[in-house]
Amino acid sequence: LTRLKVFFSMKRKGKGIFKKFLIFCFWSAIILFIFLVGLFAYFAKDLPNPEQIAERRVVESTKIYDRTGKFLLYDVHGEEKRTVIPFEEIPEYFKEATIIAEDDQFYHHFGLDFKGIIRAFLANFRGNRISQGGSTITQQFIKNAILSPEKTISRKIKEAILSIEMEIKYSKDEILGFYLNQVPYGSNAYGVEAAAQTFFNKNAKDLTLFESALLAALPKAPSYYSPYGSHFEDLKNRQEYILKRMKDFGYISQEQMEEAINAELDFSPVTSGIKAPHFVLYVKEYLENKYGQDYMKRAGLKVYTTLDWDLHQVARKIIEERVEKNIQNFRAHNAALVAIDPKTGQILTMIGSKDYFGESEPENCTPGKNCLFEPNVNVAIRERQPGSSFKPFAYTAALMKGFTPETVVFDLQTNFGTDENNYTPKNYDLSFRGPVTLRKSLAQSLNVPSVKTLYLAGLDETINIAQDMGIETLKNRSRYGLSLVLGGGEVKLLEETGAFGVFANNGVKNPITSILKIEDGNGNVLEEFKYNPKEVIDPQITSIISDILSDEESRAPAFGSKSKLYLEDRPVAAKTGTTQEYRDGWTVGYTPSLAVGVWAGNNDNTSMRGGAGIYVAAPIWNEFIKKAYDLKINDKEDDEELSNYFDLPDKVENFPDFEPIETEKGILNGEYVNQIKVKVNKLNGKLITEDTPSDLIEERVYSQVHCILYYLDKDDPQGDGNGINDPQFNNWEIPVLNWAEQRGFNNQEPPTEYDDSDNIEVEISNLEDGDKININEDYILIKADTRGGIEKVKIFFDDNLIKTDYSYPYYSRFKIPSNIKEGEYLIRVEAFSKSGDYDSDEIIVEIID
Repeated sequence: LTRLKVFFSMKRKGKGIFKKFLIFCFWSAIILFIFLVGLFAYFAKDLPNPEQIAERRVVESTKIYDRTGKFLLYDVHGEEKRTVIPFEEIPEYFKEATIIAEDDQFYHHFGLDFKGIIRAFLANFRGNRISQGGSTITQQFIKNAILSPEKTISRKIKEAILSIEMEIKYSKDEILGFYLNQVPYGSNAYGVEAAAQTFFNKNAKDLTLFESALLAALPKAPSYYSPYGSHFEDLKNRQEYILKRMKDFGYISQEQMEEAINAELDFSPVTSGIKAPHFVLYVKEYLENKYGQDYMKRAGLKVYTTLDWDLHQVARKIIEERVEKNIQNFRAHNAALVAIDPKTGQILTMIGSKDYFGESEPENCTPGKNCLFEPNVNVAIRERQPGSSFKPFAYTAALMKGFTPETVVFDLQTNFGTDENNYTPKNYDLSFRGPVTLRKSLAQSLNVPSVKTLYLAGLDETINIAQDMGIETLKNRSRYGLSLVLGGGEVKLLEETGAFGVFANNGVKNPITSILKIEDGNGNVLEEFKYNPKEVIDPQITSIISDILSDEESRAPAFGSKSKLYLEDRPVAAKTGTTQEYRDGWTVGYTPSLAVGVWAGNNDNTSMRGGAGIYVAAPIWNEFIKKAYDLKINDKEDDEELSNYFDLPDKVENFPDFEPIETEKGILNGEYVNQIKVKVNKLNGKLITEDTPSDLIEERVYSQVHCILYYLDKDDPQGDGNGINDPQFNNWEIPVLNWAEQRGFNNQEPPTEYDDSDNIEVEISNLEDGDKININEDYILIKADTRGGIEKVKIFFDDNLIKTDYSYPYYSRFKIPSNIKEGEYLIRVEAFSKSGDYDSDEIIVEIID
């Protein structure tokens, strides 16, 4: 009984203690709830509204793409390189790998992982510091996107509060999408798209399973696990761990896991992350000037350029290979190439040097002074002397002025100087060809005739036309003289190629552009390519220039048959250029759909070894055009979804025909020997008049050879004037006269005086041809008259002088001498005036006895 009493007494006491414990727990829970509510309210008052998270302005870097948008050329960023993409464009593999690596219960919690929090609390407690967090994907996004990464209790509380709010406001897919576009992957890459581009040079949507698993391994410790760091084995182990867990969770099969684990990883090389660097920096400079550097780094612009990545790859490879040959053969250490679509003005490729990432040559040279090769210098937009590649602009000006392709100028040694200034240019082969047409002069790139062409065309007129066609240099005109046509002024390869594109496009200029479209971070179009054509040259003129520059027969004497300016399968127009002492070699040319310019030489103007444009630049130009057409015709892009894809026509394009220029001037029609035909009195050599007897009229031809200024005024070549008083007349005329004399041209001047003779008339008035006359009975009646008086009359029988009569009057009967025998005779009577005029008459008669 005593024991039972004690038992029930203890039981009653136990119930009391338990009751008190329950009461304690109840009030503790209330107090804790009040505390948590207060704590929530305290921290929540300064937190952002989760509803605004989706609308927040994420700092995105500017992306520069090729014309299709398929290739990212450069990511212009501050400290964060990021491109936000839709959730649907992220591969499922990548989403699953990320969940496995960061939060495998992501789709089963409400933003907080209490097991992970307790585990982290205990670990931190034992270590007496805050080192582990047990964060969910939602928490990690809050930490990276909204809060600071500091490890404090207050930040963790704020993180938890916002995580719960986010889970209420957004779906799991939305939260995962926020996270994958925000999380850092190392190397300044933020978000999956930037990571894919940085490490694999591809868009996120194209990532494979093993690539997805590798990228998903990086956010845990981006610097430690960096593929370019010293812990690659640890990265590989973490990738395999993720793949195995993906298999365990049923995301992939055993076969897929093994294939991904054994796959060979191929990372993009460690570079500045820039493709087509010279072109990209050209675009970047444009963007900075227009939009500002700071805005460009954070606005998330998408810049779709005009660059054709396929053509760029072709050009880059050709430049690399050909420059190596140029170094060996000509000591030319660098080259540049520009290709433009003449129908739009769009830059298709720009290679500013043989290798942007290369080393200077020689090593440790002083940039800008003694470097044969400077890798970062974009020669395509540097001012260089173009040599003879500038000549077509002068010939264009001459044609527009009224000269013709058949116009003759003399290729003779000529001093163009006036006063004390001497300028005596030479041809490339140091020889002279005498009379040549403008066609052959341009086709064969003859210097002396080209200097004459520039003078005839006009220096200012030529510069005006060059500027109208796109050459923006040559602004200080006082610096230039007749040597401009030989490349005496500096131009840019990009601009000259664009100007040649005007020839290709039938006189229509499209401004050079590198931009197709620019969008801001919200998809708004800031600018977009629009056609802005302007006819600057008469199509008739450009057709003539194209015909000359593609005339294989005309240029063959200088460049040989089927040179590097010739294409077997299509017409192509081209012009070379070589500056003094072989400092620059150029070739610029075009088809109707592609304009290409090439420069070769040394950055510091060191002379090449015989590096004429036909040898150092033309082979690059020729090979590029051939491969460009092969690529664009034979290997057409099959992906129809790619917009703005550049193409070349399958059909061979011919340059348009032109109407011949009609003129009555022989010098403009290719006739350098001027034949003047006049009718004169054969007795005195004077020009006939209406009073000159018909039997005294004679046509004479006077052959003359003179310089072109003898025949026309250079400012009005089709007019009636001449250039005899031109300052250059004697400089041009004397060499021509010497040349003509050496070749037997007498250069006699035709008469200028008109026949002022007495117009004597004489006739046998009583007989006609065939008459019979009797020696004893008949006579010859002679009539002779003149204004100034008759001096004498002569009578001939078959060229035998029978009688000379000095008596007056000269209307007399002439008795046939008795010594004349019977037979047929030619009787001729000649009468002479006192002033020396002459006339005659003759008949055939039969004399009988």
